[in-house]
Order: sequence, then structure tokens, then C-alpha cells
Amino acid sequence: MAAKTAWAAFPHDAKGYAYAGDALKKAWPKLHAGDAEPYPDAKRAAALIKAAGKAAPKGLDADALATGLQDAWRAFHRGDFKAAFDAGQALGPAGASVAVKALGIHATYLVDDEAEQLKRYEQAAKLAEAAVAALPDEANSHYRHAFALGRYSQGISIAKALKAGIAGKVRAALDTTLELEPKHAEAHTAMALYHAEIINKIGGMIGGLTYGAKAAEAEKHIKNAVKLTPDSPIAHIEHGNVLMLLHGDKQEAAAAAAYEKAAKLKPLDAMEALDAAYAKEQLE
Repeated sequence: MAAKTAWAAFPHDAKGYAYAGDALKKAWPKLHAGDAEPYPDAKRAAALIKAAGKAAPKGLDADALATGLQDAWRAFHRGDFKAAFDAGQALGPAGASVAVKALGIHATYLVDDEAEQLKRYEQAAKLAEAAVAALPDEANSHYRHAFALGRYSQGISIAKALKAGIAGKVRAALDTTLELEPKHAEAHTAMALYHAEIINKIGGMIGGLTYGAKAAEAEKHIKNAVKLTPDSPIAHIEHGNVLMLLHGDKQEAAAAAAYEKAAKLKPLDAMEALDAAYAKEQLE
């Protein structure tokens, strides 16, 4: 596969998403309202180095790691997903959060080939697994693992994922994420989808008995996500998806309204621009 098709370029104007210098720190709370990723200053980098122990990146002090992580996140926010992935991966478990997010978002929106998508979600899950082993107290080690496995599950079909026991791993990773970071909006969204997709696939009774899937839980978690991140397109998109999974045509108008809300929001970075563009496409 040629490099060109391997990492398709971000297809929109990224001028407003550069976040050079101090702009990144200033915008960070809004940019990371969804995933609760701590800002990677030198103090944070020092804590990561200490926690990762032998798995910490070799030959980097806290300042160098902080610079590396900030640059990787800048690349992510401006839609240079390959640069973000390469930089994050080079930092080992300390850079896994940005590497997995870049790989996963790019695969979701900018890779058309389904087999290639699955390959990337598997790769993302392996990186996240290494982060879970090295940095088990980091909420995003577990969340990125759940995200990669969840996307993989959607790719192979929820039924196959249930049979292969992947659903249980997703649930466990999300439970741990929310224990470590109760205000992790993206984990609430993913948990809502976990419940809704299982109920949609195998029904409320069996879904409840076998996997603990409950419609009320799906609704509670998606409400939490929208409350925590009212300006995030993906929270509204997935709210629409949860409504359709649980109620089908009966909630079509409410689902469309949620998509409309997502399409109208002003994106803060490349990921949100892709989310909003996706919402617009679904409405056409």
C-alpha cells in the first residue's frame, strides 16, 4: 500500500487549529473536555516518567518529554494524524494516548478500506494494552483500550465481538476509566453505546441477563456525556445513535435533532471538524 493511501490527508482547512506556542495550553481545557487528558507540562511529564519506570522513554528528561507530547498533540489537533501517531508512538506508553487517538480517529474517518481499518484498530488496541500495563493509574490508558476495541467490535459486528468476548473487555476498560476519572465524557459516551448496541443486537432481556446491558444505563451515560461536553459534536452524534439503537424509528426526529446540533457546532480542532462534517453528511 502506497504511503499516500495509508495516511490520507485531513480534507478540511486546518488554519484555525494550529495552537502554536502558549495557544495550546490556553485552549487545552476546551480541546480535552471530552477525554480529560491532563496538559503535558514538565510536572506531568515527570510524573509519567516516574510511573512508567522501565517503560519510560529512554534518554528523555521531563522537559523533553513535555515538549514531545505537546508537539504530538499539536499535530493531532491540526489534523496531521500521521505526525501525531509517529511522535506519540516514539514515546512508548507515555505517548500512547495521543498515538492511539490519532490512529483511531484517522482510521474512523479517513480510511475507506474496512480490512485496513480493522488492522489499525488492532494496532491501536495493542499500543493501549502496553499503556495499561505501564501506566495502569492513567484513565486514558484504559479508555484508549476501550475505544480501540470498541471500534474493532463495530467493524467485525457486535454479534461477533460478543462471541469473541471483546465486549467484556470493553466494559471492564470503561468501568476502570470512569472509576479513575468520573467526568470522562468520552467514556460515558462509549458506555452508553456499549449498553445500546448490545440491547439493539440481542434484545433487552438477554442483553441484561448476559452482559448487564440496560437501556436506562445507556440513557444515563449519554446524558452525562452531553452535560459534560455540550459543545462537542461527537456527544450529540452518539446521542442520536443511542436513540436510534434503543428506539429505532420512534425516536428518528430526536436523533436527527441531535445530529443537527452536532453539525452546527463550531469545531475546535480537526477531530471535531471531521465529527461535524460526518453529522452533516448523515442529515443529507
